[in-house]
Amino acid sequence: MPAKGIISQIIGPVVDVSFEKQEDIPNIYEALEIRREDKSALVLECQQDIGEYTVRTIAMDSTDGLRRGMEVI
Repeated sequence: MPAKGIISQIIGPVVDVSFEKQEDIPNIYEALEIRREDKSALVLECQQDIGEYTVRTIAMDSTDGLRRGMEVI
């Protein structure tokens, strides 16, 4: 089962995702997915480990409607 993270920051197409444990952090270039409220999927590509169990990602589509605290798989 993939690790679950939460959105901690959104700045345009850049989305920071925080995880509970070091083992849960995805590899660089790995894809993460968010299910929006309308059930559509948004893919994020992991770009950088910024420390404190957090990765910086780039959204592959609009981040409109995202908010801090949303679950990321």
